[in-house]
Amino acid sequence: MLTERQKRILWAVIDDYIVSAEPVGSRTVSKKEGVGFSAATVRNEMADLEEMGYLEQPHTSAGRIPSQKGYRFYVDHLLTPQKWTPKDIMAIHQMFSQKIDHVEQAIQHTSNILSQLTNYMTICLGPRVFIDKLKHLQVVPLSDRSAVSIAVTDRGHVQQQRITIPENVSFSTIERLVNLLNDRLKGVPLSKLKTFVARELTSELKRHIDHYENTLELLDQILHIQSEERIYTSGTTKMLEQPEFQDVEKMKMLLDFLEEDDRIIQLLEPSTNGIQVRIGDEIHIEEVNHCSIITASYMIDGEPVGTIGVLGPTRMNYRKVISLIDILSQIFSKQLNSMYEGK
Repeated sequence: MLTERQKRILWAVIDDYIVSAEPVGSRTVSKKEGVGFSAATVRNEMADLEEMGYLEQPHTSAGRIPSQKGYRFYVDHLLTPQKWTPKDIMAIHQMFSQKIDHVEQAIQHTSNILSQLTNYMTICLGPRVFIDKLKHLQVVPLSDRSAVSIAVTDRGHVQQQRITIPENVSFSTIERLVNLLNDRLKGVPLSKLKTFVARELTSELKRHIDHYENTLELLDQILHIQSEERIYTSGTTKMLEQPEFQDVEKMKMLLDFLEEDDRIIQLLEPSTNGIQVRIGDEIHIEEVNHCSIITASYMIDGEPVGTIGVLGPTRMNYRKVISLIDILSQIFSKQLNSMYEGK
């Protein structure tokens, strides 16, 4: 457990290093407002912090820099919320004041704003399940008890899945069910399919479909359509402005990683756990283990449907980024819900 003096010194080292990107010496820390200890005292405490793994010394004659463990302690225990003035909040809201009619445009706009305000790279996971609409359904029998359900969206995405046919449901019944669904569900967003059926089609299905109760399980399988995710990025070139990415090999690894959508989607999976801060090795991706990523999910009807993320060096301005991503994810959720209700 760190003493209060060690906490104050660790905070001072990290706070200075975030700004300077240069190893921090004991004299610099001792002169920092709010520290109040002599250079000799600071030097001894910094040596102890290094021994405990919170600081590192890149060169024998240099000062110290934070370790991953140091950054984690800083984020978990030493950060104080950024205070925004009403003028700051108004300025952020004004960035969202332009009229936007399309979800894709809204996500890219949010990504651009966040990159502009943080000076880091932003990666957003778009709610394609919300954007995509159903175009056509088809069910192809494989045997008496199995079939393949095929769903085509208005954007040309095709999804096939194996489904089980319940007992007492004939294929002629399935054909009538699919025809009715195609007639009534064309143009409905994928996220609304089940809700639309429950609210609008239940009585109609009962009238036209034999053994309706037996088809409920089948209907649930047919409408279980997952949509292809879409990734939005902004500020990739801003990474080149960071001293850590003057290393060509590091930048190449990052750019290679950004070409792999599946891994990015895994990194940005929506969560109900609020703001997530992953530092270095905590990301579990070798190409970005020298980075930190801060993410927050945005919501539709209280459900997380996509993610806003900021990627930067471990020497990230955590206080500023966490506060900004919190504000922007809330603003964007409200904007998206407003657009969603209008569809």
